Amino acid sequence: MMPLVLAFWGLVREHRWTLAAALATLTLSTGLGLALPYSTKLAIDYVLTDHPGPKGLPWGLAEHPRKTLLLWLSLAMISVTLLNVMVGMWGRWQTTRLTKRTQASVRKKVFEHAVRLPLHRVHALKSGGVASILREDAGGVAELLFSLIYNPWRAIIQLIGTLVILAMVDWKLLVGSIALIPVIWMTHRTWINSIRPIYRDIRRTRTSIDAHAAEAFAGMRVVRGFSRQQGEAQRFIASNHYMARQELLAWWRSRLLEVVWQVMIPVASAGVLLYGGSRVIDGTLTIGDVMMFSAYLLMLLGPLESLVSTASSVQNQLAGLDRVLDVLDEPTEYADIRAQTSLDRANVHGDIAFEDVSFAYPRSKERKVDAKDNGAASPAPTSLSPTASAPHAPRLVLEKIDLRVRAGETIALVGPSGAGKTTLCNLAARFYDPTSGRVTLDGVDLRDIEVSSFRRLLGIVEQDVFLFDGTVRENIAYARRNASEEDVVRAAEAANAHNFIQDLERGYDTVIGERGVRLSGGQKQRLAIARAILADPKILILDEATSNLDSESEILIQRSLARLMRGRTSFVIAHRLSTIRHASRIVVIEGGRITEIGTHDELMDRGGRYADLVRLQTEDPARERAAQAGPAGVNGTANGAVNEPHI
Repeated sequence: MMPLVLAFWGLVREHRWTLAAALATLTLSTGLGLALPYSTKLAIDYVLTDHPGPKGLPWGLAEHPRKTLLLWLSLAMISVTLLNVMVGMWGRWQTTRLTKRTQASVRKKVFEHAVRLPLHRVHALKSGGVASILREDAGGVAELLFSLIYNPWRAIIQLIGTLVILAMVDWKLLVGSIALIPVIWMTHRTWINSIRPIYRDIRRTRTSIDAHAAEAFAGMRVVRGFSRQQGEAQRFIASNHYMARQELLAWWRSRLLEVVWQVMIPVASAGVLLYGGSRVIDGTLTIGDVMMFSAYLLMLLGPLESLVSTASSVQNQLAGLDRVLDVLDEPTEYADIRAQTSLDRANVHGDIAFEDVSFAYPRSKERKVDAKDNGAASPAPTSLSPTASAPHAPRLVLEKIDLRVRAGETIALVGPSGAGKTTLCNLAARFYDPTSGRVTLDGVDLRDIEVSSFRRLLGIVEQDVFLFDGTVRENIAYARRNASEEDVVRAAEAANAHNFIQDLERGYDTVIGERGVRLSGGQKQRLAIARAILADPKILILDEATSNLDSESEILIQRSLARLMRGRTSFVIAHRLSTIRHASRIVVIEGGRITEIGTHDELMDRGGRYADLVRLQTEDPARERAAQAGPAGVNGTANGAVNEPHI
């Protein structure tokens, strides 16, 4: 628990002076509150009865009428109470403000860290899981200010003050009260060791449920297309039933400790009554002393009981903090690389070179399980070497790639699905670094360039278009947030999107829904192209950017893309011949290796694999469909594998 407490203190350290002021006012208000039970003794012993005890009435109170004494006592109680409330409210307000600031700060820190994680780790988190961590885990961390600092501090001050007052009344009663503290400590410590792992498991289950729900609704067309609504609902319900059983287990653990406290306080009160009452009968204590001691005993045990009853939420919040720290401990993208060069756009030519590049996608490592998770796990193999002897060593997706792309040159990448075309573009965009070899920009290794300054040179349009739940204007201007209305319209016109945008309900102010759900596939792709046009990139990546367009729209888009690619280093992945015929060079990739390079005419004259793919597409579409259908097709293999003949 202590490492978590220290980690939490690191999160709130910048607000330590505000927290110190709040705790100072809490100390004062708690001290004022301790004075109130003493008024019970004064009223009973010195005002309401004639039994002030062996010491008689103090401070010359016998000289004043009892009604006057009662009035003074009442006014003093009201004054102390009002001062206590005002001071306490100011401190609680400061702590509440600090809680909200910390909540926003932690969420900001987690979000900023999560968006800089490597892509394979971002994909592993899933959107629903990230939302759960940001909303519940990071949001609940700030509540520890009350449950871990504010409330315990009040209990400590109240405990110390109460013990001092009890010692002044009767040291034997004090010893009896102190004897309860070890019992409290042991029960509390035993409970903590058993409850926090349960809450951590509950949060993991909730994250999984959130991720599944988000995934199901994002893919609702597929869910309904395969009539899987009932299956998805059953999966969701089963997961919620499992989480409910976990929560019931945590509830029972919490209630058992509360039962102990519900018994302990009446037993302690009975003990005070028995011992104090006998002392009153003997004449060594007054009735006021016994009543005051009972009040202070409740003040001693009350805050401790409150801490125990709220310890359930404390452990829940600590479990959330534990998960937040797990995310913050994840190494960010290229965290171990100290880039030296920040690019000046005006000085960038755009020459891209792949020098003896091989690449395997990183394997997702299992999170190391420590003692608090009641288990152990070994990290997944990390070797990316093609000669690694591990049975699950990652497979090389690209191998020995040598390719130099001159500034302003358009390179078309063709080959069967899974050949490595998109992976090559991912390396060009530096979404990943090569396993071996290097990728350079104008002769400088991309690993020596500050990654954000490099990516500001990029424009990317992918087959799977991603649009945000906002207006058409916001989505086009995403690449350049300070773009004017005229800039947005010109980009839309260049992408052949202006006409259909004007036909929308509110034109450029139309909200298109999550992932552009209110638009057709072709419309979404044209918005993505407009977004890339507005970015005015030095390096352009088109990953089957016209695949969802009809023939008429594609002809218009090709003209816009031709203007867009002019003077820019462009990588184009497309299976339609019209998209790549006029490329500067065409690169054929098969099995992660480059097998052919040349212009369209050169490769057709050569009669190699590219020529075969073109003939399959243009001369014998029936054969192409057969090849895609299965092992009986033209390119089927003995084991049923198919090399898709798309270019």
